[in-house]
Amino acid sequence: MTPQQIQLVQDSFAKVVPIADTAAALFYSNLFTADPALKPLFKGNMEEQGKKLMQMIGAAVGKLKDLDTLVPILQNLGKRHVGYGVKPSHYDTVGGALLLTLEQGLGDAFTPEVKEAWTVVYGIMAKTMIDAANLVET
Repeated sequence: MTPQQIQLVQDSFAKVVPIADTAAALFYSNLFTADPALKPLFKGNMEEQGKKLMQMIGAAVGKLKDLDTLVPILQNLGKRHVGYGVKPSHYDTVGGALLLTLEQGLGDAFTPEVKEAWTVVYGIMAKTMIDAANLVET
């Protein structure tokens, strides 16, 4: 994760913030289209879930330059997700839904460089969460 990639992710997410509710709805639509079996993992009000999702992504993106703070947060999140029934394979589906959502929400601003930056950043975040989840499951 290079400083330029961090900047691209932070700058592009700033463009998503004004459309956060729409982006969250798009994300869950994309996620459940990609894998309808994931829908039962989500309980409760999906609008509230979407707000939490966007807040969590925003917080994580905001801490990309402060990994000492971000890594423990992601580890705790990964451990909690085990209790929700999340499996390591689900992270790939989530990543795909996230990239598609960003493409839909950002339009022309979702350049190949922005896509690559998000792919790298999400990959590191997902690996951190999966590694922490694996400690819980063993």
